Amino acid sequence: MEPNFIQDVERAISGEKEAFVRLMMSMEQTLYRVSRSILKTDHECLDAVQEAVLNAFHSIHTLREPRFFKTWLIRIVMNVCYRIAREQNKVILFSHPENSEAVNRFEAHVELQQALESLNEELRLLIQLHYFEGFTVREMAELLQVAEGTLKSRLVKARERLAKWYTASATERSGITYEQ
Repeated sequence: MEPNFIQDVERAISGEKEAFVRLMMSMEQTLYRVSRSILKTDHECLDAVQEAVLNAFHSIHTLREPRFFKTWLIRIVMNVCYRIAREQNKVILFSHPENSEAVNRFEAHVELQQALESLNEELRLLIQLHYFEGFTVREMAELLQVAEGTLKSRLVKARERLAKWYTASATERSGITYEQ
């Protein structure tokens, strides 16, 4: 972790608002992507991130160890997302781009999103944290309070299910869901 990042965490804990803003700016994409792995709509994700940032701002003084800031903040986002998910129905809304390159990227994104949506929330979150956010198995174990071996097994299971989803035909895919 960068020394400036740790210094900003220490400054934010001591009440420096500008340091807190810098931290949030550096984490905003990660927070959104984590929320997107749990929630379905951009609106819900943005609401969750906003609420999590506000919660973090009000409780940053309770953070004892600056090096755990990222883990602490992601845990706050996850808790807010889980609460929102319990309260609302999920709908995926997609727009239709017009140029062919954009359509191809859009279709690949939709296919990836569908593959991830076929996983249960727990496996989807693991894939998001590990492959899209770059968390190590050790960092995820600390964050999720699960043994490293368990996480490795779950990642294998998630990869196997994604591989099965991608190798299935479109008609077979409609019946594949892993929500148990």
